[in-house]
Amino acid sequence: MVYYKRAETVRELEQILKIQNENLPNALTKPEIENEGFVTVCHTLEQLIEMNTAFPHTIAVYKESVVGYALSMPKEFGAEIEVLKPMFKKINEVYSDKSYIVMGQICITKAYRGKGLFRGLYSAMQDFTKPKFEAIITEVDTKNTRSINAHSAIGFKELTRYFADDHEWSLIVL
Repeated sequence: MVYYKRAETVRELEQILKIQNENLPNALTKPEIENEGFVTVCHTLEQLIEMNTAFPHTIAVYKESVVGYALSMPKEFGAEIEVLKPMFKKINEVYSDKSYIVMGQICITKAYRGKGLFRGLYSAMQDFTKPKFEAIITEVDTKNTRSINAHSAIGFKELTRYFADDHEWSLIVL
C-alpha cells in the first residue's frame, strides 16, 4: 500500500534524485517523452536538502521506497535555480492574490503511473501546505502534454503562458 508523507531523510532525497535522473529528457526515448512526460530541472542533493529544510517535499512511499514525489519550493528560492528564475519573475508579474508555494517538480516511477499517485501527491501536498499557503503554483513545458492534461484534470488553472530558454511554459495554479 502506498502512503504519502513529508520527506525526512537524506535517503529519501537520494531516491527522489534517482527518479528524477531516470525521467530527464536525455534518459528517455522520444516516444517515452511524448507518452510518459519528462522532468526539466536536474537538482543537486544539496539543493533538495535546502529546499526540504525550508518546507518538506511530499513523497509517495511503498515498502520504504520513494515511488513518487512533489518538490516544495518557497518563493525565497526563486533566485537559487537558474532555469526557474523566469518562472518566479512571471509569478511576480501575474499573481498576487494569495500566499503560495511553488511545486518545483512532480514525478512518479514508471511502475506506479496510472494508479492515482499524481492526484494523491497533490492532495497530500495541499494538506501539508495549508494553512500556511493558500495556493500551489507550478509551470509545465507546453510540449509535455501528459503533464498539462494531468494538471488540468485535478483542477489546475492556467495563469499565463510565456517563453523562456527556448521553451513555452504554462504557468498554472491550484
